[in-house]
Amino acid sequence: MILWFTLVQVGVAVVAALLCVVLGLAGRRPSDLTVGALALIEVLLIAQIVVALIAPFAGNPPSGSLLEYWVYLVPAALLPPAGVAWALLERSKWSTVIMGVAAAAVAVMVWRMHVIWTVQIG
Repeated sequence: MILWFTLVQVGVAVVAALLCVVLGLAGRRPSDLTVGALALIEVLLIAQIVVALIAPFAGNPPSGSLLEYWVYLVPAALLPPAGVAWALLERSKWSTVIMGVAAAAVAVMVWRMHVIWTVQIG
């Protein structure tokens, strides 16, 4: 994984999580802003999938378990669409909070993927 890209992903996910949770607790229903924040997270995760496919061939193999890395990456890529789908089906302030929780989970998962890729000795 690329450190600066990991930091960007984690930063965007944390900001989106805070935004969604604060707006949800303030009583706001899902909007273009909150759904767009999760869409941005999804675009970054799709880019991460591309990077993960190319990196081993470019001389950046993982030092940890590649299977464990993908077991984190695939569900992380499924969380934002699931959160948005929930928000669009149940348009309440709590669905906005749920989108924030999904974004926070993605932030943690992306950091864990970075640890698996760079720190562990396989």
